[in-house]
Amino acid sequence: MAPMSTRALNRATLERQFLLSRAELPAEEAVARLLGLQAQNTRPPYFQLWSRLAAFDPYELSGLLESRAAVRMVTMRSTIHLHTADDALTLRPLVQAARERELRAFRGRLPGVGLDRLAELARDLVEERPRTMKELREHLLKEWPDADPQALSVAARCRLPLVQVTPRGLWGRAGQVALTTLEEWLGRASVPAPAPDATVLRYLRAFGPASVKDMQMWAGLTGLADVFERLRPQLLTFRGPNGVELFDLPDAPRPDEDTPAPPRFLPEFDNLLLAHADRTRVVPAEYRGRNGVGNQTFGSFLLDGFLAGIWRLKEHRATATLRIEPFARLARADRAALAYEGERLLAGMTRATVHDIGFGALDA
Repeated sequence: MAPMSTRALNRATLERQFLLSRAELPAEEAVARLLGLQAQNTRPPYFQLWSRLAAFDPYELSGLLESRAAVRMVTMRSTIHLHTADDALTLRPLVQAARERELRAFRGRLPGVGLDRLAELARDLVEERPRTMKELREHLLKEWPDADPQALSVAARCRLPLVQVTPRGLWGRAGQVALTTLEEWLGRASVPAPAPDATVLRYLRAFGPASVKDMQMWAGLTGLADVFERLRPQLLTFRGPNGVELFDLPDAPRPDEDTPAPPRFLPEFDNLLLAHADRTRVVPAEYRGRNGVGNQTFGSFLLDGFLAGIWRLKEHRATATLRIEPFARLARADRAALAYEGERLLAGMTRATVHDIGFGALDA
């Protein structure tokens, strides 16, 4: 196996994530190529694509959600992702076994609850009309008054492919979380869980080179070693900086490790920072955990392809303020490059006419 340095891994991953140079792609194709976008909050998917696409209009992605060509739902790692409709129909069944394992932790809080009956009742409720989690819990508690309310809602979410319906997630609009099934929202039948082989190849296309554990971390799945072995004849292998075997597609891009990597602003949730078991290809060991405090996660920025600090954007009337906190002293050229990219961010992602960019510690 040929060795691969951390910088080489960094450049390969950034290229596939459209972060070395912005891609000329429509939003729907980009979402598919990236195998979905982290979407625990409503705004991060828009900022993810702004940093990756050359001519991104937030209303293009918003329109995909409104037309139901894309959806927001729990998939990988039991977190909300934004997927194309086609991917939602295949990726959710692929990770269903993980959702069943997640449910085991709540089983003791569901005395007397038949999970098949719960799924049937919950499906009837949300397909009658979209329901909030509060409404769903209240209805389920009538059937099982001794059960833990939160555990009932978790069980429904684990058993059913529940979609957050619009206007939730639309750009520039507010909406509470209301849920229905993926099948009801799309008007399409669900599909059996597919073999993971095609998804492994797509994962490598978007995040490789990668180890078995990397893919398992991204998907929240276990037992993928046999799949990689099955695919081994059509893959290349490398030895990573820590000695772990990495797999890759023969025709995937692997730029020179000295390829320039421009500054990039990433939102508080971005799969680039979450899609590998070993994240040192993007997150230097000394900065691990620095982009969040407790339950609060900040936007992150990259310099020379690696995590180098955090940022926060605030809007008040006609003014947009971007505060940038580097983890180390910045060279003058890096400071200027970040300010330039920050100005583009404010111009492209806010309606403000006054832009204020400052460097220093973020407000608590």
